[in-house]
Amino acid sequence: MSISIAIVEDEKNYNHALKKVIDYQNDMKVAAQFFNGNDALQNLPDLVPDVVMMDIQLPDMLGIDIIEKVKKDMPNTQFIMCTSFEDDEKIFSSLKAGAMGYLVKGESMDKILSSIRDVHNGGAPMSFCIARKVLAHFERKDIDTTGMDELTSREKEILELLSQGFLYKEIANKKFISLDTVKKHVGNIYRKLHVNNKVEAINKFNHFKN
Repeated sequence: MSISIAIVEDEKNYNHALKKVIDYQNDMKVAAQFFNGNDALQNLPDLVPDVVMMDIQLPDMLGIDIIEKVKKDMPNTQFIMCTSFEDDEKIFSSLKAGAMGYLVKGESMDKILSSIRDVHNGGAPMSFCIARKVLAHFERKDIDTTGMDELTSREKEILELLSQGFLYKEIANKKFISLDTVKKHVGNIYRKLHVNNKVEAINKFNHFKN
């Protein structure tokens, strides 16, 4: 049974080019073409294709918003973003909305076809540059939270109070310890978190909590 595909793309030449190449394949068929977001939004839930090739910047709405609205009614449909946008915000908004693939326009048709087959079989195809951005994001996240698990419960309490805007003297009074003890704890926090000041420590703490 062939893979059914819907194309949501306002650039008509690109939309038709995708359809032509896809329909030439033995294992896939274009079930519908949409050139604006509203038509896609109204018809996709009834069509329920296996795969949707989704542009982000449509003339009347964002493709990301379409996915968020129809995903719950189309749990078995896989969405691949096919767009010229490479900024982090668009990438992660798309993935959070439920897209399982992200291709940059300009990819070869062979890459697009293999990505359709890949996502249909449970994969998460991405352009090389997008995959690098995703990996870099999680690498940064790991670095940002390094050392948090080394903090003692008391050090975490003090860091929490610092993040709330309490001064050293206020923390000392609140925890019934001396000012020097607070300063010692703060020094240990800086060392363990590999930071140089209170702002960096609080930023790392808030990032860890989120």
